[in-house]
Amino acid sequence: MPKISIYIIIFIVFFAFFGKFFWHVDPNLFDANSILLPPSFSHPFGTDRLGRDLLARVIQGSLVSIIIGVGSALLSSFIGLIFGATAGYFRGYVDKAFVILVDLFLTFPTFFLLLALVSYVNASISVLIFIISVTGWMTTARLIRSEAFSITQKPFIKILNIAKVPKSKIILKYYTPLLAPIFFISFTFGVGGAILSESGLSFLGLGIMPPQMSLGTIMSEGKEFIEIAWWVSFFPGFIIFLLTFSLINISNYLQSKTNQKEISA
Repeated sequence: MPKISIYIIIFIVFFAFFGKFFWHVDPNLFDANSILLPPSFSHPFGTDRLGRDLLARVIQGSLVSIIIGVGSALLSSFIGLIFGATAGYFRGYVDKAFVILVDLFLTFPTFFLLLALVSYVNASISVLIFIISVTGWMTTARLIRSEAFSITQKPFIKILNIAKVPKSKIILKYYTPLLAPIFFISFTFGVGGAILSESGLSFLGLGIMPPQMSLGTIMSEGKEFIEIAWWVSFFPGFIIFLLTFSLINISNYLQSKTNQKEISA
């Protein structure tokens, strides 16, 4: 078990959702006398160019980034599950249409597709969740389609088809539990990818807009002062690193356990 990674995730989630109850500072409070102060007891993460407390801003930004990451990964994983399981079960023309759709999405680099979509809308939490999930379901769908093909060949599935059990019942009752390991692996990996995507968009000024904030927007605000105020970009960047590294580590562990079960089976 990657215990350290799990503890890090729990700590960051607790930090993001409950940090404001322990650190009672307004993240949008301007203070002309506290501009670009380094970390201290009064400001553990320092302050930014407007004198705002960086710890309070990182707490709020972490909450927004986690909501976008989890929401996007959950939605994209469900889209991938539905499309992949449907293509793997029905095969034939349904599978061919699935392959064409996936190839169409994969024709464009994912991040450039994100940039193109975000450029025409006013980014918000719900909009970013939708856009990131719509552009990130393909990998999950392809993995689930491949596994669904092998499930379709199993004798009990053929018996269910001969017995004329409703196809929707077969997919929901028998396919979904067998596809759950791949779903959870894709979900944990997708959370980290979604957080990185959101941070990249916000860093470029195309993501979350003020007065809302995310870890990416806080990093972007500090890029102009990186030489004299390293802490403005360092702390949100460090949180992003811990989140993505821990999630990838957990995903790798789940994948290794799934592979061991398949080998033993």
